[in-house]
Amino acid sequence: MRLLWPFYRHLRSSTASLLVICTVSGTGVVALADSSEEVKPTPKKKVVVLGTGWAASSFLKDLDISNYDVQVVSPRNYFAFTPLLPSVTCGTVEARSIVEPVRNIIKKRNGVIKFLEAECLKIDHVNKKVFCRSNINGNLAGENEFCLEYDYLVIAVGAQVNTFNTPGVLEYCHFLKEVEDAQEIRRTVIDCFEKAVLPGLTDEERMTNLHFVIVGGGPTGVEFAAELHDYVHEDLVNLYPSVKDFVRITVIQSGDHILNTFDERISSFAESKFQRDGIEVLTGHRVVRVGDRTINMKAKATGEDIIIPHGMVVWSTGVGTRPVVKDLIDQIGQGSRRILATDEWLRVKGCEDSVYALGDCATVDQKEIMVDISEIFKAADKDNSGTLTKEEFQDVIDDIVIRYPQVELYLRSKHLHAVTDLLKGFYGEGKEEVDIEGFKLALSLVDKQTKSLPATAQVAAQQGTYLSRCFNVRDKCMKNPEGPRKFRSGGRHEFRPFQYRHFGQFAPLGGEQAAAELPGDWVSMGRSTQWLWYSVYASKQVSWRTRLLVMSDWSRRYVFGRDSSRI
Repeated sequence: MRLLWPFYRHLRSSTASLLVICTVSGTGVVALADSSEEVKPTPKKKVVVLGTGWAASSFLKDLDISNYDVQVVSPRNYFAFTPLLPSVTCGTVEARSIVEPVRNIIKKRNGVIKFLEAECLKIDHVNKKVFCRSNINGNLAGENEFCLEYDYLVIAVGAQVNTFNTPGVLEYCHFLKEVEDAQEIRRTVIDCFEKAVLPGLTDEERMTNLHFVIVGGGPTGVEFAAELHDYVHEDLVNLYPSVKDFVRITVIQSGDHILNTFDERISSFAESKFQRDGIEVLTGHRVVRVGDRTINMKAKATGEDIIIPHGMVVWSTGVGTRPVVKDLIDQIGQGSRRILATDEWLRVKGCEDSVYALGDCATVDQKEIMVDISEIFKAADKDNSGTLTKEEFQDVIDDIVIRYPQVELYLRSKHLHAVTDLLKGFYGEGKEEVDIEGFKLALSLVDKQTKSLPATAQVAAQQGTYLSRCFNVRDKCMKNPEGPRKFRSGGRHEFRPFQYRHFGQFAPLGGEQAAAELPGDWVSMGRSTQWLWYSVYASKQVSWRTRLLVMSDWSRRYVFGRDSSRI
């Protein structure tokens, strides 16, 4: 029988169902039967990802595709490091230094991710299909339109510029959302200077051509204004000395301050620096019309109508909805929203079973704790006494903090050290117990700390990383949920909800100076902050190739200055 063991092992791996073997030395017959049937592999779930920006790239980079059949659809076949777009407009950094081909990002050892260069035109969430069209021009064979089916759809198409229906914006303004926008701005700046030095122009015409207007005092608008100022005064005035006195840069902001999402110390520092640099800042002004050579605006304080000439206008304010997103919003009945509403797990409300939305095209609709306050009290009141002790409340604290992140923000705002401190002042007489009414009063102000997430690369990247982890551990968490308890229906959520961690933000202000708002209410301004900006932005590049290219561009600029060629 020992001689038969190797044969038996071979038979176990074969597809034969029955085999009879006669022994050589004896008269016995050994029959081995294997009735096992060949098991068919489980088909992979189809995942379609729309976009190649921050959210989509972070999702694809960390996704384990051994269980998924992934297809990516985007009209651009590269990822762009968008925080450096203002640097591209002035030649501080070259355009190809901040882009990485998406096919390099989606290379995987355990499978293949398919990329299709096309634009999604419509999403059919009922039948789980997306309809796409290739934008590749040229007399090439084949159809341009196609349809993809999905089990899970990840929408990460970003947003477009919001013109607020201001007349003339689409016709006469430049935008700064894409690499192509930055390249077009760079050419236009050189055109303005080349036109200004032509003979036969009046001084008024030269002043008009060299008046650069930025509408929007947010981080992008301020950084572009600073980059343009450095470009003009460090490079262009040496090449065009005859018109250096005609150059003007103006920033128009409808709010009371520029960089109003930053700490007020940074806003004041930026305004004072721009004043020293000769950059005009018009706060409290709203643009009402843009013409081919003039801008009409209204001063909020006085109501005065003001008209100023311009050579170039960069519109850098507001976030608009892409047509495919707007169409889906109408389909699922999300009303007049500008962007998709998702729950805390980034699932689009109205089609939570299969559609996710990340980045600038979506916002997380955080559930208010007061909606579930009665269920929370009931779950914590284990002895059904009608009152809640400190110990009973302690048992549900972890689930509350995870499910409702506004609780933690409220504690910080009130300088409280523990969640149980919320109940102090609401206990009954002589007892450390609180009834339902006292419990409601204790948590009544918590929801005021609920805030919408900013439309930044930092948020989008964290959402992509979070969602890829959910996909990677989906099977495990379906069996052993890791999320907080469901106070209404019982049980636990499969995953922990998305929670954004703010790591700070930068505002380069030109002249080798920058401002930074860092975690822990730290504010840093000056030259040392600019070097911190260099190190952080170099480290955040998606590949060593772009990292080395960006650093070499910075070094080249120090040695040779910026290139003013119009190409």
